[in-house]
Amino acid sequence: MTHAIDPFTFKHNIMYQMTYRRMNSLQWLLLGLLLSLIGCSTSTPNPETDANEATTLTPVTLQLNWFPEAEHGGYYAALEHGFFSEEGLDVTILPGGPNASVIQQVALGRIDFAVTNADRVIFARDADIDVTALMAPIQNTPRCIMVHQETGITQLQDLRDVTLAIGTGPAFFKYMQLKLPLQNVKTVAYTGSIGAFLIDKQYAQQAYVFSEPFIAQQQGAKPVTLMLSELGYNPYASVLVTRTETTSSRSDLTRRMVRASVRGWEQYLTDAKPTNSYIDSLNDEIDMAALEFGAQALAKLCRGDEAETPIGTMTEKRWETLIDQLEEIDAIEDKKVIAADVFNGEYLPAP
Repeated sequence: MTHAIDPFTFKHNIMYQMTYRRMNSLQWLLLGLLLSLIGCSTSTPNPETDANEATTLTPVTLQLNWFPEAEHGGYYAALEHGFFSEEGLDVTILPGGPNASVIQQVALGRIDFAVTNADRVIFARDADIDVTALMAPIQNTPRCIMVHQETGITQLQDLRDVTLAIGTGPAFFKYMQLKLPLQNVKTVAYTGSIGAFLIDKQYAQQAYVFSEPFIAQQQGAKPVTLMLSELGYNPYASVLVTRTETTSSRSDLTRRMVRASVRGWEQYLTDAKPTNSYIDSLNDEIDMAALEFGAQALAKLCRGDEAETPIGTMTEKRWETLIDQLEEIDAIEDKKVIAADVFNGEYLPAP
């Protein structure tokens, strides 16, 4: 093993030894040069210190719109596999919940980035809240209506003669009311539970395709999922958003955040198991079987209609369509929200 030489000790020993012998001028000259070189060595940068400085990570907060689940898998994969840290980011992922006001938290600058759905971004812009979408990992909305196989209902157009549990005033249901006959459909408040669904074959409810249907199957039911995207109402989901000001003042950080997030989603869709184990440790209300089911369901949603669609892709046409739909149901003011203002795709990696 090579040991580092203490410059002071080395100098002292040389001077001590030289007192016992006579030296000519050449020797003194050589000694002077040697001491000079040793002195210079004390100012040589410490590689370890430099490395530590070079790897200092920038703290970043990412707020989820719900508790950790498969729908956030790509972001957790970026954390678990070190993609954020490779981009120089120390990302803290904050869990959400039913009262998580992610848009407001971003707008107020309390958090750096957040996860939400595309229609929420448009609602924010309509309310003069300055947020922008950066990437959309889930291309087709996971939102669906869950019915029993025994009803014989296989498409939204046939939804009739059921009790339908729906949340308070969701835009997607207003769109359903506009586009569907909904003959003899009685609406009740959505509670977040599938208890009523399990005991009543004529009961239907809103759901996410990777969540409630699996739970219902585990309880012996035979759920059929009617996808909202088939009706044409298809907001991007698990969208990464930030303030417009962040994209201008911290452009490089934004690019690194998006790049790492895209890698995370690519990793999650390739091999979800390691990340699912991590998510499972964070959420007591979910297990590995449910997460595996969710990851498989997401694989069909994240690539869009084209198998080669790059992860995170957003198009102006899709945003314009969603804006038009929300205007059509009077959910936002006409002509106020412009598609070009609600998303910024320049930070997505080149295909």
